[in-house]
Amino acid sequence: MASVDSQRRVLSGMRPTGRLYLGHYHGVLQNWVKLQHEYECFFSIVDWHALTTEYDDTGGIRQHVRDMAIDWLAVGVSPSASTMFIQSQVPEHAELHLLLSMICPLSWLERVPTYKELQEKLSHKDLSTYGFLGYPLLQAADILIYRAGLVPVGSDQFAHVEFSREIARRFNHLYGGEDDFEERVQTAISRLGKKTGKLYTSLRRTWQEQGDGEALETARALLKEQQSLTLGDRERLFGYLEGSSRLLLPEPQTLTSHEPKMPGLDGQKMSKSHGNTIVLRDSPAEVEEKISRMPTDPARVHRNDPGDPARCPVWQWHLIYSDEGCRNWVQEGCRSAGIGCLDCKRPLIASIQQELAPIQERALDYEDNPELVRSILAEGSERAREAARETLVEVRQAMGLTYR
Repeated sequence: MASVDSQRRVLSGMRPTGRLYLGHYHGVLQNWVKLQHEYECFFSIVDWHALTTEYDDTGGIRQHVRDMAIDWLAVGVSPSASTMFIQSQVPEHAELHLLLSMICPLSWLERVPTYKELQEKLSHKDLSTYGFLGYPLLQAADILIYRAGLVPVGSDQFAHVEFSREIARRFNHLYGGEDDFEERVQTAISRLGKKTGKLYTSLRRTWQEQGDGEALETARALLKEQQSLTLGDRERLFGYLEGSSRLLLPEPQTLTSHEPKMPGLDGQKMSKSHGNTIVLRDSPAEVEEKISRMPTDPARVHRNDPGDPARCPVWQWHLIYSDEGCRNWVQEGCRSAGIGCLDCKRPLIASIQQELAPIQERALDYEDNPELVRSILAEGSERAREAARETLVEVRQAMGLTYR
């Protein structure tokens, strides 16, 4: 546990609801492939979360999990560079969720923005369930069980990460306190050595009195270098640095990426519910058929009518897939009616087919070797359990749930 560096540990997950599509690839998975070589990454197939809205239709969940794992592997998420696992195969998530539910005010759950939004969006479903109300807390447990300091999410998920921070803060406040905290902190500082202890104290004062973020980061880095510190002393010094008690559960931060947002075939957000997706394993013929049917600038009723690319959903795809030369050709040809809409779409069809070909080739290899996929997920789940168990030992001790 003492070796955990929360600021280098990333947690992210996806609900298994079907095969993945280009929106997942450009919005999430390409970023994951980069992150796995820069951070210690845990990527979870969150099957319990799928049950919060699909509890009445679980027949396909096993296949969805398998398809998701294959898609992850096919795009380059590596089991040797990251930990891939199935949420329900790490029961420690459920235990931490239960323990956190004891301290989570009901009003905190009811005010999560997506709670009412999803209820309205999925009004045809009965979502007046404990599981649906509590899913933000389960999501917090997913993050906190790994003491992950970074969570790559889109702007629509910022509120969930903030909720996780609030839960961690409340837990630390309730259970991180010690009657002799100040005395233990001073003892820990003395163990740093005279020079290092003096530097830590100076950096802490600069941060707390002047709000100097650079001093805070330098002090954090200083503590991370101290290999001889016990876990308890490390937690105390991190907590003392930030003006709190022991940081049993680090507060996670959002990790934003600059990946392009992939629009749907109709220009709206790409979503299975909108029926506007290109699936990663769509055949070349399916890709061609879907792109050919994309709506275009409504002003171009006839072939000779000039158009405006800014009003055309196809142009949004050119911004992602086409180089400057092709974009200039589209702009000029569309505005002058020098090219037809199908002409405009042909370079896109070729680019998407080219992008998907190696992904589909790798996916086919994994489809033909289901035992390998099961083995990867089993090994990843065991690695995740090891990390989760370490956190639960600390949580149980802090809550007084140790009986040896």
